[in-house]
Amino acid sequence: DDDAIVRHWLRAVLEPTGVASGRGPAARGVSDPTEQAPTHGPKVLVAPSVAAYYTADGEWSCDCAGKVDPCAHVAAAVIAVEAGTAVAEALPTDSLYVQADISDEAQGRALVGRTVERFGRLDILVNNASSFFPVALGDIEASHWEELIGSNVRAPLFICQQAAPELRKNSGAIVNIVDIHAVRPLKGYPVYSIAKSGLAALTRSLALELAPAVRVNAVAPGTIAWPEDGQFDPAERQRVLATTPLARTGSPEDIAQAVHFLACASYVTGEIIAVDGGRSIFI
Repeated sequence: DDDAIVRHWLRAVLEPTGVASGRGPAARGVSDPTEQAPTHGPKVLVAPSVAAYYTADGEWSCDCAGKVDPCAHVAAAVIAVEAGTAVAEALPTDSLYVQADISDEAQGRALVGRTVERFGRLDILVNNASSFFPVALGDIEASHWEELIGSNVRAPLFICQQAAPELRKNSGAIVNIVDIHAVRPLKGYPVYSIAKSGLAALTRSLALELAPAVRVNAVAPGTIAWPEDGQFDPAERQRVLATTPLARTGSPEDIAQAVHFLACASYVTGEIIAVDGGRSIFI
C-alpha cells in the first residue's frame, strides 16, 4: 500500500545516514512551531507527495555512479498522509509531520507552504497518494470518478503547480507514482486505469512545461503489495504471478530504488520506468 511504500522509501533514503531510527515530537506527528529547523544538511519532504534534499552549500549530493551514497546527507523529512502515524514514526527527529486531505486544493497548497516555511526550500516532489478500487462499467457514479481522478490526477497537478516555483529555484525534480495499467488497462478498473493514464500524461506534459529547470519522471509499479480488502482472490493472484517473468511480487524497496534513481538522474526527464518484474511484457 502507499503508506508502506513511503515507509520503505524513507528507510532506503535515510538508513545509510543512521538517522532513520530517530524519534522525537515531530517524528510522532507533533511539531513544535518554535523549534528551529537545522541550518545545515539536506532536507527531505515526503508527502502523499514529495521529497527534497540538498547539501549545506545548496548543491545536490547525488552521485549516481555509485561512488558515494546519493542521499548520504539527508537530514529531515516531511510526511503528509490522511492516516499514517506509523509512517511518522519512521522519520528522523528533526521532521515535520502533516496530515492533509489532498483532495482539498487548499490543503495541498498548504503542504508545500509549510514545507518551505519550515525548511527554507523544496527540491523533490514525489506524488505517491492514490485511491485504488474496482468499479464496473454500468455502476460508475460521479463519486467514483471524483475520488479516483481526484487522488491520481487532480491533486498531483495542483501540488505540482504549487511546488513548481520552489522547484525551479533549486533545479528540482518531480517523481510521480503511476501504474503499469496506465498503458494496459486493468479489467474491472476502468476509472482507475483512466486516472493513472492521466497521471502518465501529466508526467510527460510537465516534463515539457517545467524544462529545463525541473525534471519530471514517473515510476510505474506492477504487483508490489496485494490489496488488503480481498480484491484479488488466491486464484487471481496465482494467475498474475504466472504471467510475471520474475515469478514473484515486488517490494516497496523496489519502488524506493527507482524513485531514488529518478531523484538523482540529472539527464532524465519525461520517462516512466516500469518496476513490474517484467509483467508488462505479457499484458
